[in-house]
Order: sequence, then structure tokens, then C-alpha cells
Amino acid sequence: MDTSQTIVRKSLHHELVDRLQTLILNSELKPGTKVPEKQLCDQFGVSRTPLREALKVLATYGLVRLEPNRGAWVTQVTEAEVEEVFPVLGALEALSGELACARITDEEIEEVRALHAQMVQSYENRDLDAYFIVNQQIHRAILMAARNGTLTTSCEALSLRMQRARYLANMSESRWSDAVQEHEKILHHLAARDGAKLAETLLHHMDAKRASVIKWLRSQRDDSPSGLA
Repeated sequence: MDTSQTIVRKSLHHELVDRLQTLILNSELKPGTKVPEKQLCDQFGVSRTPLREALKVLATYGLVRLEPNRGAWVTQVTEAEVEEVFPVLGALEALSGELACARITDEEIEEVRALHAQMVQSYENRDLDAYFIVNQQIHRAILMAARNGTLTTSCEALSLRMQRARYLANMSESRWSDAVQEHEKILHHLAARDGAKLAETLLHHMDAKRASVIKWLRSQRDDSPSGLA
């Protein structure tokens, strides 16, 4: 990890949460490992107190677990968690699509269309990192167009828990192609303001993601020496 990342100032608390979250999502802090608090304090130029407060926030997101007298540990994504969270996340995404179709402006649709074009370009360039970033921006744009604060809070919290799994489970070529086609339908139904069709497409899209993550988790388990991931 780069040791020249001393935090200047934003809100120290929020900046620490963002930095730690990025380290976890990028697997620089690997699943199942202990969070190196002293190293991170030195890296970010902060004391233990704000770091531990940030870790408490990440614990509520399900990204770390706090153990008395043992510190914080990066949680592992499990099949049970994926099977529990994805159906709920899919239902929330479907609702966001339905509400967005009733409330989105023409300008917001054009913004999503522009993001979609960027995402397709990333796909054609086989730039998976850029693809994931724009993909998340599209889903967030639809969520924000729903204009429902409660829905936004719930959806973002669950999406964050599963975002790490989606990053870890690098998509196969066939799944990546299918995902782009699904996004073509998402854009089409959004532009047509067809809430029912968009909700149905988003549900299918999230279920396909769930299946992809489960397949990856099982492959990791089967490839491990003990048969356990």
C-alpha cells in the first residue's frame, strides 16, 4: 500500500470511511484478514480514535467485523449472504426503476444515455475497472431519479455490501456480453418511461449478477486445497 497518502481535510471521518472502503473493495485489504490499524494510521496520518470510528461505520455496512480485544477483520463474502441480499437488492432496484420512469426528466435520461455510451466503450476496450465504475453510475442515476430518500439509503447500503462480490467475481466473456445487452434494455425501457418493463429487466439483471457471483464463489471453494474457500 502507498504510504504517501496523508489525508489533508475533507471531513476526516467521511474521508477515512471512503479510503478504507476503497481498500476493501479493491481487495488491498483482503477478505478474512485483520485490518492493520497501526499501518493505516501511519499511512493516513491519523490517530487510532478516528480510524476506529470509521471502522465502526464499515461494520454497519458489513465490510468488516469488530471483535473484542482482537480488532477489526475484513469480512468474507459467502454464498448465504449473496443469496440473502441479492433478492432484496433486486426488489429495491426494480422499485427504483418503476419510480424513476414516473419522475425522471428528459435531461436525466440523456445523462444516463451518455453514461451508457461510456460503459459500452469500456466494454469494447475490455477495461473492466472503467466498466464497473460507469455501471455503478448508471444504477445510481436511476436510483436518484426515483426521488425517494428511504429507497436510496436502503439500496445503497445493500449495493455496497455486494459491490465487493461483483468486483471479485470477474465476469466471463459471455456474462459480460449479456450484461451489456441487459443494459441496452434498461436504457430502452427508461427512455420509454415503461416502469413495469424496466422493473422486470432490473430484476432479471440483478438475478443474473447473483448467479455469476455464486458461480465464482463455488469455483473458489472447489479450487482451494481443502475444498473450502
